[in-house]
Amino acid sequence: MSMHPPSRKAADEALKDLQANKDAWAALGIDERIVILEEISRDMLQLAERWVAASIHEKGIPENTLGEGEEWAMLSSIFREVRLLRQSLIGIRKHGRPGTKRCTLRPGGQAAVKVFPQTLSDSILFRGVNGEVWMEPGITADEAVKTQARVYQDKSHKGKIVVVLGAGNASCLVPGDFLYKLFAENMVVILKTNPVNAYLGPLLEEGFSALIQRGFFRIVEGGAEEGAYLCNHPVVDEIHITGSDKTLEAIVFGPGPEGARRKAERSPLLLKKITAELGNITPVIVVPGPWNDRDVMEQAIELVSWLACNAGFNCHTPRVIIQHKNWSHRDAFIGAIGDVLSKTETRKGYYPGAKERRAAFIAAHPEARQFGGADGGHLPWTFIADVDPHSREDICFRTEPFCSLFSETAIEAPGVPEFVDRAVEFANETLWGTLYAAIVVHPGTLKDPQVAAALERAIAGLGYGMIGVNLRAEYVYGRMLAPWGGFPGHDVYDVQSGIGFTNNVLLFDRPQKAVFRGPFRKRLNPVTVTSKRAKEFYRKMAYFEASPSLRKLLGLLWTAVRS
Repeated sequence: MSMHPPSRKAADEALKDLQANKDAWAALGIDERIVILEEISRDMLQLAERWVAASIHEKGIPENTLGEGEEWAMLSSIFREVRLLRQSLIGIRKHGRPGTKRCTLRPGGQAAVKVFPQTLSDSILFRGVNGEVWMEPGITADEAVKTQARVYQDKSHKGKIVVVLGAGNASCLVPGDFLYKLFAENMVVILKTNPVNAYLGPLLEEGFSALIQRGFFRIVEGGAEEGAYLCNHPVVDEIHITGSDKTLEAIVFGPGPEGARRKAERSPLLLKKITAELGNITPVIVVPGPWNDRDVMEQAIELVSWLACNAGFNCHTPRVIIQHKNWSHRDAFIGAIGDVLSKTETRKGYYPGAKERRAAFIAAHPEARQFGGADGGHLPWTFIADVDPHSREDICFRTEPFCSLFSETAIEAPGVPEFVDRAVEFANETLWGTLYAAIVVHPGTLKDPQVAAALERAIAGLGYGMIGVNLRAEYVYGRMLAPWGGFPGHDVYDVQSGIGFTNNVLLFDRPQKAVFRGPFRKRLNPVTVTSKRAKEFYRKMAYFEASPSLRKLLGLLWTAVRS
């Protein structure tokens, strides 16, 4: 099956098909939906090797490297989402809602549901990691469970068409978005691929042919003009975008000065419902503690591995490291980060505008340290240390670099609890975005009750859709169990990291944030820039998530041990 050409005629034909089938999708039974997901899993499995080969070719990633492993990890999350959606549907068929563990009430009465680990294999592969989804204040524990899968409880639901403007950076985001709209929000989907990764179009048509053949999903190519045409088409009910807040503003208000005027006057051109995931300046709050030299180096490796993921072209890439100004290990940590960056192979800056964005940061901060060359379209790793935290409009705090760059700032405080409180205030009030925030904390530090209490205040007080304690964001995203999106409460006039959620496979009705916690020291960590078998591990993980088995689990563990 070939891709539709980027023309209005192709869009009209695709929308005509979806219009004819949208009510059938809304009324489609659970059993048939499960069959569709089983077909998708089988079809995607058949093209897994080609999917990864296409991705590394287009991104300029050498074979058998961590970069190739990351592409396998993205594919792994697609397999996992399809499998977990199927499990949720089975739960709905049996009990009227997906299966969840018991909902509890946090201090103050906020409902929280444990979502990870789900299985014994989760516990083994991600030892010491646990995750909760917190509901919006006012939702009772009983309501949190009873309102799961609300769309499946509404038998009178009418069909709708949503246009999904696909992400260009990470292959897992595209299926993640349209599968969520289909199975969690019950809408048929027309996907416009991003020009950056339009090469995935034919693979998407092959892998998701179960939806296409039944008339529930269509794909078209094109750029901004085609996207605008789709968004304004009269039969399109809703819009979802993963990308830039500037793109969203152009869609809703129009481009240029006229668009800015309409935004200021709160007079949008587009009045349709829009959901979005738009990026973030991700803070990493480093809590002072009794680190030794090994801890300093291991945490530096973790941070650099997180930055290096997808060459820094992720919405959850660490962007601002927040340290205590007088912490005795601060300078050593900065030095260790530089040491690791200097030994990490650079990557191709494949995403449009990366070179120019990076240049703007260096112009603002000529003291930036650069590691590696720029041959063959590669971009040096770039680290800007000691950014003044009082310079609230600094480019590092207000502009997402979306390239191979991050920065560090330091906050003064009389003690560790006060530092944690001030770091949270800084992240909430100075940094742009509300998607993901991380906290790195040594277990020894938490033996102090005041610090432990400050950590809990921080988790509750950070206005982000996801909080990770001692965890890289890609670990959490890849589990597909946590709603993924900006902190609730934003609209098109102050959109920040977006509106709404994806990846909410347990179909919670009103989640506020997810909180995942992991160990400070990771006994098995096969997916860092120093790992020897990251590609092998992630490839095995993909096939495990497609169809788990004890044999595959043991193979994963053996690979992790040898890394």
